[in-house]
Amino acid sequence: MYVYQSIAQSLADHELDTMFGLMGDANLFMVDHFVRAGGGTFVPVAFEGSAVLMALAHGRVAGRVGIATITHGPALTNCVTALTEAARAHIPMVVLAGDTAVSNPQNLQNIDQRETVKITGAGFEQMRAPETASYDVAHAIYRAQVEQRPVVLNMPVDFMWQEVDHTRHVFPAYTARSYVPEGDDLDAAIGMIASAKRPIILAGIGAKDAVAQIERLADRLEAPLATTLKAKGMFNAHPHNIDIFGTLSTPAAYEAIGKADCIIAFGTSLHHFTTDKGALMKGKRVVQINNTVTEVAKNFHPDAALVADAGLTADNIVWWLDQAEVPGSGFTAELDIAALTAHPKGDPDKAAPGFVNYEYALDRLEEALPKDRFLTTDGGRFMTEVWCRISCPSAERFFATTNFGSIGLGLQVAIGAGFAVPDRPVVLFTGDGGFMMGGINEFNTAVRMKQDLIVIVANDSAYGAEHIQFLDRKMDPGLAMFDWPSFAQIGTALGGQGILVESNDDLDKALAAIEARDRPLLIELRLDPNDVPRMRM
Repeated sequence: MYVYQSIAQSLADHELDTMFGLMGDANLFMVDHFVRAGGGTFVPVAFEGSAVLMALAHGRVAGRVGIATITHGPALTNCVTALTEAARAHIPMVVLAGDTAVSNPQNLQNIDQRETVKITGAGFEQMRAPETASYDVAHAIYRAQVEQRPVVLNMPVDFMWQEVDHTRHVFPAYTARSYVPEGDDLDAAIGMIASAKRPIILAGIGAKDAVAQIERLADRLEAPLATTLKAKGMFNAHPHNIDIFGTLSTPAAYEAIGKADCIIAFGTSLHHFTTDKGALMKGKRVVQINNTVTEVAKNFHPDAALVADAGLTADNIVWWLDQAEVPGSGFTAELDIAALTAHPKGDPDKAAPGFVNYEYALDRLEEALPKDRFLTTDGGRFMTEVWCRISCPSAERFFATTNFGSIGLGLQVAIGAGFAVPDRPVVLFTGDGGFMMGGINEFNTAVRMKQDLIVIVANDSAYGAEHIQFLDRKMDPGLAMFDWPSFAQIGTALGGQGILVESNDDLDKALAAIEARDRPLLIELRLDPNDVPRMRM
């Protein structure tokens, strides 16, 4: 077969059947073979970076390696932000990227693709020769799994029509579970936990497979449970869940965390938003459990650390507590969980004419949105309020594009997640600037692919974070203001249903449309830029 066929067959050899991409001369025949001969699903995007973000979300939610494909030169440079987001998210995916022919250095699209990829933090794999194509694809997939990051496989365009004998290569990714070591580190951690009077258990997304064991430890210690933002929803069903830990906590929960004397952190690198730049760790013993040594003390130096599996370690701690007959702390008995997790209700009468109150709109949306939703959010000043007020069924049904501080990535992630959970509606919250930057490119992709997607655009006609900075310094915010077109009309023009919300009556109509939707729905919330909640950072 030809090399392009061998590449497509290699994906089938790995049982990878969904690919996101934008075709060009270096990948179009491979994509064609993947679909027509291999029966795969190809999702054509409008912008190359979107393919990376969709594959990122699809891989994360489906629990497999995400696959994207682009051509060369400007196609790759259009992926730099998306690749950086993916690399910092530590999610395995492979980007099949074309490259110009080595024999044609004068090609207008020729760049040093290795160096371009390197700055993003992604891995780079060079397809060495036509006869090594299937091996190189398999090795890129292997690297993505073990390195937990995107890997860009560079495919020279002049290889594609070379004839080769296809050889099936699938390399197992060795994932032996970490264990809890014996020794001083373990003794120190157990001692701190056993002596704690007001312990709190904190879990990040790295502990998503150990929920039952961590909850059992919390019950044994009589300790409340909290999560990082990325693990939002992980302990929804537990009676002593105090929700997100850190700057996104309610004031009451923040105060309760301040009274704790020990934090037992599973599967988190203790980012400064989680610790409030270390303020929430003061006066406490901190025990960190993470199965990746580079994540331990990455952002905060704990008092004790175990490079170990979260579930095995939680079980091991329970065993030692039982052996020593350590009593429960009694901390949970002191806490009113309902009061600790309640956010102030929005005031429907607070908004000026032509606008709605954002907190009130979010409270209403929380009740009206489908309960089995998959929740995604873009970046921007609107999002912290969404994270606090809008729930998700579980940590595995939530994805926020927070790894690179960029706006304009949310809709692409929502589409990718939708292909991993086709039986669930996907809900995206984005801002006006984020939608103009990335959402407007791909909303029609959701329409074309017939996705069950609900997009809420918070439109204050401004770049909000910059607007606040101008106001805080008593400067004219005019340069941060924008006279955008109607997003509701854009949603309709792109093939979906758009609804403009400028009053509480309009909000009622939008909520009714959620129930009656039969295509991607876009709800535009018109907000007063001078009356938008500040970011909880």
